[in-house]
Formats: sequence, C-alpha cells, structure tokens
Amino acid sequence: QVQLVESGGGLVQPGGSLRLSCAASGSIFRNNRMAWYRQAPGKERELVAASTGGGSTTYADSVKGRFTISRDNTKNAVYLQMNSLKPEDTAVYYCNAQTYRTWWGQGTQVTVSS
Repeated sequence: QVQLVESGGGLVQPGGSLRLSCAASGSIFRNNRMAWYRQAPGKERELVAASTGGGSTTYADSVKGRFTISRDNTKNAVYLQMNSLKPEDTAVYYCNAQTYRTWWGQGTQVTVSS
C-alpha cells in the first residue's frame, strides 16, 4: 500500500514561484518512477514531469526550463519547483508513483492569477 500526500499549492501571481512537495508512505523505492501530473478545468490530466529511479527526468515541453522535479529518497519525497509561472499553469497538480500499480495523491490546487 502506498499513500501520497501533496502540499505547497496556492495562489501566485504570474512570474512567481511555488514548490510542491509529495510525501510518500509505504513501499516506495529509489528505482520507482515518480511524477507530477496536472489537470486544468475541462482538460485531460497531463504529465508535467517525471523522475525515474535511474535519475533521468522528463518534462512536458510547456514547462521545460521553468519547472524542476527532484526527489529525496531518504525521505520518500518528490518535489516540483515551479518558476516563472503562467496563468496557463493553473491546475490541480497530482503526485504519481509507479510500483506494481499506479498510485495517485489527492491533488493540490495551483492558481496563477494577478
């Protein structure tokens, strides 16, 4: 059993920054893929960034150069540093972990607005 709890969302002005955190409990290992997804109103959930156990990372084209995914395997945590935020980044952000099945957190709202 795996539980994922996100935190760090909120309201920020365009150009601002936020750091999302995801705390994982249960059988999460350093070689498990962990990722961040987001879902905006009326849109499908999309991959934002992913980190594999081997240390490689993947980013959506829309966030490359602005977002950074990182993980602390000693704390079973994954983070998403979001800089230069835009209104189109507004969405619910979900933490995702892949073990023998896919696990999701409850989501945290990020709103970018002036």
